Amino acid sequence: MNQGITAPRTPLHQFTVPLSATRRGARLARLLAVEQLVAWELPLDPARLIVAELATNAVVHGRVPGRGFRLTLTVTVDGVLRIEVADARGESAPVAWDAPPEPAESGYGLLLVEESADRWGVLPGPFPCKTVWAELEPGRFR
Repeated sequence: MNQGITAPRTPLHQFTVPLSATRRGARLARLLAVEQLVAWELPLDPARLIVAELATNAVVHGRVPGRGFRLTLTVTVDGVLRIEVADARGESAPVAWDAPPEPAESGYGLLLVEESADRWGVLPGPFPCKTVWAELEPGRFR
C-alpha cells in the first residue's frame, strides 16, 4: 500500500455515482465502471477487477445501515486511471499484509488490488467516511 499519493492529479475525465451498500450495488458499480471505461475507450482489465473488489469491500466491510458508497473513476491528463470507493466506515480502514492471509472464504480482495494496481491506499474522511483508491498507469492497461 502506498500512502504517498493522497489526491488525484488533474482530471481529464471523471465519473462519480452513489450506490447502495448491497451486493446489487457492488454489481452495479462494476457494470457502470465497464460502461464508462468503454465510453472513454479504455481497456477493461485490470480496472474491472479492482472496481469489483473495492465495491465488494465497501459492501462487506464498510456498510452502515441506511448509508451507501460512492464510486469515482478519474482519468488524469497524463493518462492515469484512478479508482476510488468511499464508504461510511472510516474507523474500519483496510490494511496491507506482509504475507498472504490464511486460506479462507474471503480476505483476498485487497491482495488482488495490490497485485493489479500500480498504487493503492486509503484516505480518511470526511468523517465518518474513508476512501480506498487504486491507480493504474497508462502502460499497465493500454
